Amino acid sequence: MPIQIAKKMVAYQTLIVPLVSFLLFIIFLHKRRSTAAPQPRKRLPPSPRKLPIIGNLHQRGVYPHRSFQALSRRHGQLMLLHLGKVPVLVASSADAACEIMRNQDLIFSNRPKLSIPDRLLYGSRDVAFAPYGEYWRQARSVCVLQLLSNKRVQSFRRVREEETSNMIDKIRQLGSSSSVVDLSEVLVTTTNDVFCRVALGRKYGNEDGEGRKINKVLGEFVELLGMSSVGDHIPWLGWTSRVDGSDAKVKKVAKLLDEFLEGVIQEHRDRDKGEKVSDDGICGDGGLDFVDILLEFQTENKGSSSVEVDTIKAIILDTFAAGTDTLASTVEWAIAELIRNPRTMKTLQNEVREVAGTKEEIAEDDLEKMHYLKAVIKESLRLHSPVPLLIPENQLRTRK
Repeated sequence: MPIQIAKKMVAYQTLIVPLVSFLLFIIFLHKRRSTAAPQPRKRLPPSPRKLPIIGNLHQRGVYPHRSFQALSRRHGQLMLLHLGKVPVLVASSADAACEIMRNQDLIFSNRPKLSIPDRLLYGSRDVAFAPYGEYWRQARSVCVLQLLSNKRVQSFRRVREEETSNMIDKIRQLGSSSSVVDLSEVLVTTTNDVFCRVALGRKYGNEDGEGRKINKVLGEFVELLGMSSVGDHIPWLGWTSRVDGSDAKVKKVAKLLDEFLEGVIQEHRDRDKGEKVSDDGICGDGGLDFVDILLEFQTENKGSSSVEVDTIKAIILDTFAAGTDTLASTVEWAIAELIRNPRTMKTLQNEVREVAGTKEEIAEDDLEKMHYLKAVIKESLRLHSPVPLLIPENQLRTRK
């Protein structure tokens, strides 16, 4: 019995000694901080009241841009939110956005590391989510000079005109039947077909098993890019993504996309280089697509450029996310607003008929003469921005 009591006493001592030491250490730190010279408080923008742990996450709502707009009416055009542990500066006016994006662009040029885009885009090796630095500058230069130059964009004119003509024919066929025409589906299919021909060299949007599977994966990819992980805001709750299934979904989509893009790149490598460009220099089907251009650039600048296979894949996914759903959404909203405003639709129809004359199809050159059409598109973008919230930017250094 005395031996057992002695053992218990020793066990208690082994627990009490470190506990008392820890408490004394905490008291010492608290007193040291209280006696230290007070630091001048930084002037922060106005902020709504935050809750413990989650901050203002509960105020994001289903449509964050609408929630932020409502909050900005109360707290001003520059507003500070706390999304979990992450402080977020929200600019809700043209003047504030101009100050950040133009006058202070270098300070706010970095990107925070977001877990979902980081996994889908090969460690953020794209342009949209890559951190500011030498790699980002090289990748952006490749996109601007090699893929999106005015000459390159014009070279894909035939692809755009052909797919637009196919879309009109499809709408005409569906309209002649008694079935309901789903314009949303038609527009998404058209933008996907244009992207596949321009970026990948051929269409993958057919109705067979392969086409449906690829379209589904690409749709899930865009959907996941618009999601945020709890762990990005509250790091110690990152495990919840493994419980709710989002972690497994990201892993699955990333794997399927990588397999698909690896097959596309291998297909381009195996293709006969001598038959890649047509005699008339037209790009697209039978010509140079984005994958061809990036592979060619990689070969010509081997050793002096940071463009690798993962970079090519990430840039291709960037162009898909930026140029498919956004375009389809813009056209869909423009049509919806024209239906709601018959007088505007009538004015636009008169302009199109006047410019087109007796021609059966409108060419891209004709669009330059349609000033009212441009005004309609700009007004539609003002009312229904396809990307109401820009990709978050990270502050590189403290500013006044």
